Amino acid sequence: MSNAQTQKVLDRIDADFDNSLERLFALLRIKSISADPAHAADCKAAAEHLAQDIATMGFKAEVRPTAGHPAIVAKSNGKSNGKGGARPHMLFYGHYDVQPVDPLNLWHRPPFEPAVTDHVDGRKIIVARGAEDDKGQLMTFVEACRAWKSVAGSLPLDVTILIEGEEEVGSKNFVPFLEANKEELRADYAVICDTGMWDPDTPMITTSLRGLVYDEVKIKAANRDLHSGVFGGGARNPIRVLTYILGGLFDDNGRITIPGFYEGVKDLPPDVLAQWKKLNPASEKVLKTVGLSIPAGEKDRLLIEQVSSRPTCDINGIVGGYIGEGSKTVIPAEASAKISFRLVEGQDPAKIRKAFRDYVTARIPGDCKVEFGDHSLGPAIALPWNMQALAAAKTALTQEWGKETVLFGSGASIPVVADFKKTLGLDSLLVGFGLDDDNIHSPNEKYDLKSFHKGIRSWARILAELAELPR
Repeated sequence: MSNAQTQKVLDRIDADFDNSLERLFALLRIKSISADPAHAADCKAAAEHLAQDIATMGFKAEVRPTAGHPAIVAKSNGKSNGKGGARPHMLFYGHYDVQPVDPLNLWHRPPFEPAVTDHVDGRKIIVARGAEDDKGQLMTFVEACRAWKSVAGSLPLDVTILIEGEEEVGSKNFVPFLEANKEELRADYAVICDTGMWDPDTPMITTSLRGLVYDEVKIKAANRDLHSGVFGGGARNPIRVLTYILGGLFDDNGRITIPGFYEGVKDLPPDVLAQWKKLNPASEKVLKTVGLSIPAGEKDRLLIEQVSSRPTCDINGIVGGYIGEGSKTVIPAEASAKISFRLVEGQDPAKIRKAFRDYVTARIPGDCKVEFGDHSLGPAIALPWNMQALAAAKTALTQEWGKETVLFGSGASIPVVADFKKTLGLDSLLVGFGLDDDNIHSPNEKYDLKSFHKGIRSWARILAELAELPR
């Protein structure tokens, strides 16, 4: 794709930006709160609004029913090429549903009356529910496609846009929709705009998402609570048994002691680790915001690794014995704990859960019993470091923002990424323009005006770079 044509597209984005902003505002005014049945009609209205808007660009755009709120499928070439077509084919994902607005009294202005206002630090911001999550984000891509169609008459590659309406309530009907339409939705890779920047001036591509194992342990001892004056010292105390087991999960260097836990865990590529060392913020500065100062993870790892690219174990809650006001000298009959593991690429969630349960079971005294509660588990997702689409997007973002694009692993999980991999066999390129202070899911949600404008320009450049990739 010629630089001259890409520049014409960028110029078009700049000239049409006020109209792009108004189109976003029109979408933000729709109260598409997926969690509230009272707003089911609003969710349908948002889907229809988006489909009609995307259709004006020449896409074949349809509102498709699901068992819940409708989805949108829009194809740039009017049909599904899937893999093997003449041009690269991407599947773009976003969601039009938003979080509830409660508590309403904390909003500085009505949440569905979008406006551009001044941030306390002087930045221009768009304030409304959904401004960042995810209406503003998905519209950066839509507006980039619009500019390409306006200038060149067509997109530089084939695009299918897939937008759902239940992301904020767990996407329970989305996977069945994918399964039912997986042949139609085939592509070379997926792109998702629901992530963020490293800082307001530095672009970022999220290259990995940690997986999760969540488990519950209940240890039972005596057949009833016991008087500690009568049985203390002689009877098993399940709290003592539980804390002994949990305390042994970590060694003095912060490593997890479960046998086989680190099997399959890889180190970062040297060039990525070098970049992270440059980025690594002082532990004291990061932890100070939560009243701490000393990293608690593996001592030989950077803090930035501990929270994003290394596996973890956390004890999320312990219950046992008397926890009311005053005193009660009791040896409880049982004690329980909830434990979560964040996993990285190479770790099998089912194996980790079994290894944890084997670890616990091997340490239970003969006159105690242990029960486990079944909870969620899911694998980690990581992009191949040599993925051509990743390199192309990195180049485009660096050109637009004038700063080297950060490749960073997220410590959290985005379920749709695993769904695309499992159901469609697609790796997902995670590019977004949100900021940590955007108040998503909270009152006064915002999206920086700069993020919206340069996000559109970024996608225009990314489309041009991806079009040059070999099939």
